Amino acid sequence: MAQIDPKDPHKFKRRGILFIVSSPSGAGKSTISRKLLAADAGLEMSVSATTRPPRAGEVDGKDYHFVDLEKFRDMVAENDFLEWAHVFGNRYGTPRGPVEKALAEGRDVLFDIDWQGAQQLYQQAGGDVVRVFIFPPSLDELERRLRARGTDTNEVIEGRMARATAEISHWDGYDYVLVNDDVDQCFQNVKAILEAERLKRSRQTGLIGFVRSLAKSGRD
Repeated sequence: MAQIDPKDPHKFKRRGILFIVSSPSGAGKSTISRKLLAADAGLEMSVSATTRPPRAGEVDGKDYHFVDLEKFRDMVAENDFLEWAHVFGNRYGTPRGPVEKALAEGRDVLFDIDWQGAQQLYQQAGGDVVRVFIFPPSLDELERRLRARGTDTNEVIEGRMARATAEISHWDGYDYVLVNDDVDQCFQNVKAILEAERLKRSRQTGLIGFVRSLAKSGRD
């Protein structure tokens, strides 16, 4: 018999989704990720491990798992990461255990990672992965947003802009591509993608039992 939530009798048990939102720095992925998490109680953020030092206000285990380089290398050697990469001089990786547990329990995990991480995660988890890439309206607007933050030097901004061009060139490695010229509309589009992906037949592991029960009742 299908495992069914009595509060929603047609919400069948399913596998979780690894939901990736990528964009160049300043194009809006972090803002949209925050809005998704606030709007959807069924979505949780993947907590990456990093060799980067904590910034003011960041909490170990909540924002990141902060580890030293030696520990990070040990985790790589022990295949503890689903994906990892060098980003702006530091290393970032997704611990395997919590993500695989969430998938098996039908929980959805949100990833704020770049194209390298998205590619590695897809190679590891295939059909459980949904990839969304967000473009800025233009590179001029992207640079304006980065400068408006007032947190980076000219040198850092120039580096981010160079990296943005490289990241944009990998847009065709994603399942969905959106332009963030209106953050609220872009958020609604990302939310609609997540909701549609949850309804895919291939994810509905409880559907088979329901169909069998229909076939059985038809013979009775």
